[in-house]
Amino acid sequence: MAEPTIDARVSPLAHLEERMRAAAVTGARGVTLTERPFLTMVDLRVDPASEAADRIAKALGAPLPGRCGQTTSSGPHTVLWLGPDEWLVLSQAEAAAVTAELGEALGGDPGSVVDVSANRTTLELSGPAARQVLEKGCPLDLHPRSFAPGQAVSTTVGPIAVLLWQVDDGPTYRLFPRSSFADYLARWLIDAMSEYRGPEVP
Repeated sequence: MAEPTIDARVSPLAHLEERMRAAAVTGARGVTLTERPFLTMVDLRVDPASEAADRIAKALGAPLPGRCGQTTSSGPHTVLWLGPDEWLVLSQAEAAAVTAELGEALGGDPGSVVDVSANRTTLELSGPAARQVLEKGCPLDLHPRSFAPGQAVSTTVGPIAVLLWQVDDGPTYRLFPRSSFADYLARWLIDAMSEYRGPEVP
């Protein structure tokens, strides 16, 4: 009889789970912060004009984004543009399976498919005041006229480098910091959220 598999992973922000929950603000100025750990992330490099890129797009069920800020999605996969020949594949599927499938699609062509799931964690910031919280420390223009659902870019929030993806017009944002910097970023966001507990100052 096979022994049961035990998942011994501990997320980078498990120790702050209760603190993030307690920091949530409700109402018209509401904002919440949660960690979504262990998301599959695969770094992909390939010539976008190659047949290999076409095979990879077919495997993903979506074309590779062609410009900065663009994302594409299909089924369990979302693909974020990182550079002219580099993308980050986010997936709800198991990392080994995604890496194997994309590696097979790449074949012997130049490029790389690397599981980087342990490199980052995922923070989700959502609610009516989410944009205002980010604007305290993000140099991007996050107004809907400039940054809208489906866009993702590399930027900074506070002093931390992140990938920032706007998921919907709630607004909901997902931030992907390096795991070693996640604690600092989470604490920075919790502090930035605190003023929204009180009434808006006219």
